[in-house]
Amino acid sequence: MKPTFIADAMLGRLAKSLRMLGYDVLYRAGIDDNELKRVALREKRVALTRDHEIAETRLPIRVVLVESDHLDEQLKQVVSELALSYADGLFTRCLVCNAPVEDVARSEVEDLVPPYVFETQERFARCSGCGKIYWPATHVERAKEWIERVLGDGVRERPPGPEGGPETQRTPYDDPETPSGRANHDEEDQP
Repeated sequence: MKPTFIADAMLGRLAKSLRMLGYDVLYRAGIDDNELKRVALREKRVALTRDHEIAETRLPIRVVLVESDHLDEQLKQVVSELALSYADGLFTRCLVCNAPVEDVARSEVEDLVPPYVFETQERFARCSGCGKIYWPATHVERAKEWIERVLGDGVRERPPGPEGGPETQRTPYDDPETPSGRANHDEEDQP
């Protein structure tokens, strides 16, 4: 089963980056330590923290003490320490509110996106929580390049799945026929 997370107030960019990889990560900038631990316990979430006091809790929760101040190193640590897979979950969660994004017909977003975007893009997705509209523009490639630089190969191609899938599987953006590609259109939402 894919782990879910809750991140402390110091790890907003890490939370957003894990969402980019397809992970459910709760994050509230003002959350206090006790609430973070209660939510982790109640919802069986892995607590991500830079706070040694949270990491030393006696509660029966899984905690990852994030060692670095640098986002690249934080992401690498969490993915490595928890052996997270990421290629098949890219861009499937809203970076803003954490809800899943779902494909939406192009005709449904005409009045919700800038005219140029509507004219130049074929695929769109909508956040099931906040309604934010996503599309695969050039920043998606930049985000993939960043992920590859930080985590290594595997974003564009990955080994066959455990159920004997095709020799090489690709992310939704690598297959123009796949309608499940996602992107975030706000530059400030990128790590």
